[in-house]
Amino acid sequence: MSTVHAGIDVSAKSVELALRQNGRRISRETFPQTPEGHRQLQRRLRAAQPQCVVLEATGVYYLDLAVTLAHAQLPVSVINPRSFHHFAKLKLQGSKTDGIDADLLAEYGERLSPPVWTPPDPARLALRDLGRQINRLTAMRTQAKNRLHALRARQGVLDLLIQDEVDAIATLERRLERLTQAACQLLEQQPELARQAQHLDAAKGVAQASAIALLAELCVLPASLKSAQVARHAGLDVCLRQSGSSVHGVSRISKAGNAYLRAALYMPALSAVRYDPYARAFYEALQRRGKRKIQALCAVMRKLLTGFWACLKTAQPFDPAKLFSDAHFAKT
Repeated sequence: MSTVHAGIDVSAKSVELALRQNGRRISRETFPQTPEGHRQLQRRLRAAQPQCVVLEATGVYYLDLAVTLAHAQLPVSVINPRSFHHFAKLKLQGSKTDGIDADLLAEYGERLSPPVWTPPDPARLALRDLGRQINRLTAMRTQAKNRLHALRARQGVLDLLIQDEVDAIATLERRLERLTQAACQLLEQQPELARQAQHLDAAKGVAQASAIALLAELCVLPASLKSAQVARHAGLDVCLRQSGSSVHGVSRISKAGNAYLRAALYMPALSAVRYDPYARAFYEALQRRGKRKIQALCAVMRKLLTGFWACLKTAQPFDPAKLFSDAHFAKT
């Protein structure tokens, strides 16, 4: 088996490659962030035959490269940026350059042997891209509406400014409608994804927009993940702050995960605690046990995520009676 480990730091204009063997760096090279640069990097890695190629899941540039290398049958590992950040702190690495990060990523692969990443198929990646753009535009529309409300609350504001915000909101509405239609057309062309969207839509508080947002993030995850791993991926795992007799901090969710997935779960959770009797009973039981409202709501989000993931894996519609059962109340 090869003892070479590769680390790749990806930036907007270049890709830094570091090769490591037997505990020391043997090579460091830079390639342009272009299709031709990716092909050059691919040839270099094939010649080196590394045991693993480690990249961070940061920004928008890593994904295309990771897919290219995975399709070339190279052992690509895409790691959580938070995990790499803590690894760098553990190494007491204060400086940060592309070359240093590439070296550390190669060492990360050598010491921790992260699992090989499997790229999703193009249709699922396209749905994820559409879902995330819809999420971003929705946030922009909310900001624009808040600005419009603030302008209308003031006296003496120019009509031009108010009309400008009205036009901006209308433009965002048209863009959102166009992207939502594109997502629906994509689902129509993918029967399995369309069925999964229908299963999610069976939950109270999940309509078309929420189903697209949730499915866009969940459909690209490996089917082998367990519900606890999916919760950790979403950053909804609980971090305890207790040590000895003096440290009794408030437990919080880690947020070291997919912010798009957390955002997609928030409104369905709010609706569930209002309109779903099972979710409301679960939410109120947690409050009676001393949990704050936001803690109880995060618990509902995590429970919903468990149910949604089960829907995708079992190909069954969402059923709150199975998810929020008496047995769960006793354990939570």
